[in-house]
Amino acid sequence: MAHPKSRISKQRKRKRRTHLGAALPTVATDKTTGETHIYHRAHWVDGNMYYKGKLVIKTEDED
Repeated sequence: MAHPKSRISKQRKRKRRTHLGAALPTVATDKTTGETHIYHRAHWVDGNMYYKGKLVIKTEDED
């Protein structure tokens, strides 16, 4: 097994890993409703669920 010639310090290791932070999710705008949502996710608008601009689940109005 390979062994490092010298130990890597905690500071050096952390400097190398700083770019691995979380990125912001990509946001899209629905063409039919105009609402913003995360890509590849269904979203609720006025009690109805939309996915890819199509109505998936329609809730019945309670009067």
